[in-house]
Amino acid sequence: MNMRRTLSSIILTIFAVGLFASSAQAQRGPVPRPQPTPATEDDERVFTEEVRIPVFAYDEKGRFDPTLEIDDVLVVEDDVPQQVKSVRRIPASVLLVVGTGSELNPAVRLQTTRAIAANVVANLREGDAVAVLQFNNRAEVVQDWTTDREQVTRTIKSKVSFGRGSRLSQALIRAAALLETQPVGNRHLVLVTDGVEAPGKFDPQEAMLRVGIDTPETKAQAAEALRRLTAAQATIHIISYATVGRKVMKERERPKEAPGIAQSRADIATIGIDPTRPPGMGSAGIHPPPVNTGMRVDPALRKQNKAYERALKKGEERLKALAEETGGWLLLPSSDEEMVAKGAEVAREVGAQYVVTYRPKRPLATSSATEYRRIRVSPRRIGLQLRARRGYVVGAMQ
Repeated sequence: MNMRRTLSSIILTIFAVGLFASSAQAQRGPVPRPQPTPATEDDERVFTEEVRIPVFAYDEKGRFDPTLEIDDVLVVEDDVPQQVKSVRRIPASVLLVVGTGSELNPAVRLQTTRAIAANVVANLREGDAVAVLQFNNRAEVVQDWTTDREQVTRTIKSKVSFGRGSRLSQALIRAAALLETQPVGNRHLVLVTDGVEAPGKFDPQEAMLRVGIDTPETKAQAAEALRRLTAAQATIHIISYATVGRKVMKERERPKEAPGIAQSRADIATIGIDPTRPPGMGSAGIHPPPVNTGMRVDPALRKQNKAYERALKKGEERLKALAEETGGWLLLPSSDEEMVAKGAEVAREVGAQYVVTYRPKRPLATSSATEYRRIRVSPRRIGLQLRARRGYVVGAMQ
C-alpha cells in the first residue's frame, strides 16, 4: 500500500513539473529560429586602385642600389606629387625579340644574334620568365613563357633560324600581345635588330625605292606598334646592329681591283719611259698609254647603301624614342664581340629594377581606359640615381 502511494506521488510530481514548464513556455511565446542576415541594398564593393611603375635604381658609381626604400622615391603624376605605398622587387618577364633576316645589312649574322640572346638568358635571375620571338618576313614565337633557362638556351640554338626580310613593326605588335599575358610591373622586351623595315622579297633596284621610305601602311604599323607597346607597360632595351652595319658597308664600298684588267706595276714602269731623263719624265713625243688601274666602284651598290643608311637613321630615331619613353636603353655596339657582351649588360639592367606602387590622387575610374598620364620619378637621397618610364596608359592599371 505504501509503495503504491509513493509511486503515485512521483507520477504527480513529474506531471506538475511538465505542466509548469509548458505554462512558462506558453507565456514566453515560441522560440525564434535563427535567420540569415539579409543582404541590404546599401552594401558596396570597395576597389583599391594601384599604379605600378618599374624603376631602375643605381648608386653614384652607376651600380645597382639594393637598399631602395619608400622614402627614397618621389613620384609626380601630371605635376601632382603622389604618396608611394611600396617599393619591392619581383620576378621579371623578359621577351627576347630577335631579327634574323636582312639581305641589305651584311653585319647581321645568325651566329651573333643567337649568342646575344643566349647571353641575356644566362645572366637573368632565377625565377624570371622568358619567351623568344623571332622575326624576318613574319613573326614567330619559338619559345613560350617559361622559367627554365636551360630550355630557352636550347631553343635559341635549335630554333632561331635565318630568314628573309624584316617585318619589325609586325613583330613588335605580336610582342605587345605576348607581354600583356604577364603580370604588370616588371615586363621587359629585349630587341636585337638594326631597326630597318624590309619586305621579304626584293631586288636591289626595288630596295633603293622602298627601303627607308615610309608608306601609309608602314606608318600605320609603326604607330600601332608604339601604341601597343606603351599600353603593355614594358621596358624596352635594344641591341642594334646599326653601327656594325655601317662599318661593314663602308668596307664593302671601298674601290676594289678587278683581277685580269689592271696592268702590273712592272709593265707600267717599262712603257714610255726614257732612261736618259729624270724619273717621272717621259721622252719627247713618247707618252705612256692610259693605264687602267683596275679599281672599280659599283654605283648600284653605293646607291643601295645610301638608301639603307637612310633607313638605318630613321629606324635608330624610332628605337631611341621607344627606349626613352619606356625607361629602357638603345645600345649601339661597334663590333660583334661588344654586341654579345651587351647581352649580359641588359640582363643585369633587368635585375636592377624595382616596382614602385602608389594610389593615384586622381582615381583611375574617372578616366577613360586610353588616357595617358605623364609621370616623373626622382630620388630623395643624395647619390641615388633613378630611371623610369615617362608615363602609363590608364587601362593597363585597371
